[in-house]
Amino acid sequence: MTHLFLKIIFRLLSSLPLSVVHRLGAMLGRLTYAMSGQYAARMRDNLQQAGFSLDDSLLSASIAEAGKSLVELPWIWCRPYDAVVSNVSECRGMEHVEAARARGKGIIFLTPHLGCFEIASLYMAQHLPITVLYRPPRLGWLEGVMRGGRERGQVRLARADVSGVRLLYKALRRGEAIGLLPDQVPSVGEGEWADFFGRPAYTMTLVGRLAQASGASVLLASAERQTRGYLIRIEPMMLDFSLPVPQQINSALECLIRQFPAQYLWSYNRYKVPAGVMQAIRES
Repeated sequence: MTHLFLKIIFRLLSSLPLSVVHRLGAMLGRLTYAMSGQYAARMRDNLQQAGFSLDDSLLSASIAEAGKSLVELPWIWCRPYDAVVSNVSECRGMEHVEAARARGKGIIFLTPHLGCFEIASLYMAQHLPITVLYRPPRLGWLEGVMRGGRERGQVRLARADVSGVRLLYKALRRGEAIGLLPDQVPSVGEGEWADFFGRPAYTMTLVGRLAQASGASVLLASAERQTRGYLIRIEPMMLDFSLPVPQQINSALECLIRQFPAQYLWSYNRYKVPAGVMQAIRES
């Protein structure tokens, strides 16, 4: 019964104008912040760790944007594909995509928890095939909805496991694109510690392995919410494999986030320690 109710809510939200969805999301963000002390504390701590003051309007804007990021998911997943991507008002940096395609070695898109990261892959899938790494949601019924919303255009999904990583390698060998969330905390054995806004964060090593093995171009991608629609930015990233790649990625993400910091998901537990990581360190 709960699943049916939530599916109805998803369909209802997807039928509303995007501006209304974002207003509802801002209200939900404020309500969540007021009702969950742990959620509120993490958001404040992460903002302060990044060097931002809680005395200005950034905290209030971040609270609202976090709610928007949640409520816009049903809108992104359940609305017709063409209607979703038509809300991208501008894309800056497509010349970097075209240059990478001309090299023929594939493209690695790094899209952090910033703005509407869900729409970035859907938009790019109008131009080229892209395989996106994902983690199945804990709610089994939600996976079907999520896959249905994400696997559109030329998007294919790859589970975050060994089989999924193989799909990423194959896509790059075909000269196609892949997409990853570079600030998602990896599982034990799949990351290294690297500073993120001045604090060690367990950071995936997969990006470096993929880039070095394939010679693929690495591009940072983000989709900023605006008054009307979304602004997508594409920026090239040059990796130096003689230096730790996770640290290079985190430093690049910091610069990207500072462009519109209110839309980073500061409530995300970026500094969590995955189960087994500390034991693995002691045994090494």
